[in-house]
Amino acid sequence: MNPALWVSKTGLEAQDAKMSAIANNLANVNTPGFKRDRVQFEDLFYQTARVAGSPLDQNTTTPGGIQFGSGVKVLGTQKQFTQGAVQNTGQELDVAIAGQGFFQLEATDGDLAYTRAGNFRINGEGVLVTAHGLPLVPAIEVPANTHKLTIAKDGTVSATVAGEQDPVALGQLTLVNFINPAGLEALGSNLYRQTIASGEAVEGTPGEDALGHLNQGVLEGSNVQVVEEMVEMISAQRAYEMNTKMISAADDMLKYLNQQV
Repeated sequence: MNPALWVSKTGLEAQDAKMSAIANNLANVNTPGFKRDRVQFEDLFYQTARVAGSPLDQNTTTPGGIQFGSGVKVLGTQKQFTQGAVQNTGQELDVAIAGQGFFQLEATDGDLAYTRAGNFRINGEGVLVTAHGLPLVPAIEVPANTHKLTIAKDGTVSATVAGEQDPVALGQLTLVNFINPAGLEALGSNLYRQTIASGEAVEGTPGEDALGHLNQGVLEGSNVQVVEEMVEMISAQRAYEMNTKMISAADDMLKYLNQQV
């Protein structure tokens, strides 16, 4: 088999993987708290026919070697946790994190999960939950006769309750951060899970210890930049086309060899 065919095949697979990531980014351009994925590549092993610096005779060494690469592979995908654009909703249960940090949730299996999406709701038990019904940790319980809910920048939650002149304190929203957020495992539904690569979750008060503060009545949108994704898409498409032309050229060379020899 012509080595160029194999090398070009790996190039096609790599660009196809990149297109999948770009498609997912664009599909989630309006998803609150979504963070774009970036695909990373690396070259495969090399076949060495001659090592650089090999002796040619007793007095001379070669200034360069002979090596042939065997293609490319996907090294990994990385979430980019840059700040998304802020969308003003005017809804008192919408909260955006301005800066670093994640909301901490109790998942359905009892484990902890993390999210940047702050589009919260109140369930039938009066508990503040995500759009998927997952409660915050620590839990915030809202009285049934609440007229207005206030979430301060430091996460302090208070409510204006019927029959009470002063606001009633309900609890404290905390944030967690990781030494390597890119190492979190994306679960879908705007959720992430801690891994060995991400490090342990460090909990703190919003606005302290490098954590961002909270803004009520707004949502953090996706950090996907449509123009940037379109440029990446065109680049991947052109690279895919060049690899297909390389396969066609290598195939033509083999056909010529078979017909002439």
